[in-house]
Amino acid sequence: MLRDRAIGTAILLPPLVVAFVLGEPFIAALVLVIAVLGGFETFRLIQAAGSPTLPLLGTVLVIAVVIDAAAPSQLAGSSVLLSAIGLGLVGVGAFASQDPREGLASWMATVFGALYAAQIGFVLRLGHAVPALPAHAHLAGLGAERAWILLLVLGVWAYDTGAYFVGQRYGKERFLVHLSPSKTYAGLAGGLVATTVVVAILSWAIGQPIIMALLLGPLIGLSAQAGDLAESMLKRAAGAKDSGTLIPGHGGILDRVDSFLFAAPAVALYVIALVR
Repeated sequence: MLRDRAIGTAILLPPLVVAFVLGEPFIAALVLVIAVLGGFETFRLIQAAGSPTLPLLGTVLVIAVVIDAAAPSQLAGSSVLLSAIGLGLVGVGAFASQDPREGLASWMATVFGALYAAQIGFVLRLGHAVPALPAHAHLAGLGAERAWILLLVLGVWAYDTGAYFVGQRYGKERFLVHLSPSKTYAGLAGGLVATTVVVAILSWAIGQPIIMALLLGPLIGLSAQAGDLAESMLKRAAGAKDSGTLIPGHGGILDRVDSFLFAAPAVALYVIALVR
């Protein structure tokens, strides 16, 4: 698992670094591309699992949600409005199905697939939600948006790395094997410790109380694990080993960013609720 993620990260790292250095709107453009590619893979998996989808309408909804996340202050309540309009448009598209049961299934599956893939947009929402960094913060030069995104990215990677190595060395008791046979309680604990340590260091670097890492670290780790398992459920239902073939021999874009689909909104909520 770690080898595949490491290769995937090595492939994705150059555009990520470039976007990170250049800042907005390049970060937003990269997230949008990831969301669209992830949406295509999600719709294929859902179809392979036996549910019809409307990929074109679903992709439009993905794009709309991510663009809204990139500019949340432009229209108050826009996320709720976009969800309502997207729900309606996909429903209208489903009218074309001659079997109302198939139309209903495609309506539900398309809206789910679009909103699932578009959760990567919370990386952008996180950047807009954070307050300015204290002047004394060691990463103040990055700006609040990039500093918090860096915390999210390194926190998720720390969980993956810690879970892999501790699980390989000490993992015996497994959990949720019907979704993924490699998950162990030891790996879960190792990942949470690794994430908490990394988050504590970065919290200090951005001027946040280090003690808050005891909450934010496990939040990132558990969310990342849940995101990984959610994608495993999709792949198991579809009878697929990987989400796609974007990275030959190492899967698709969802295989590389699945953890962020749950971790990004969790950290955004944490910031909105607790960071001042």
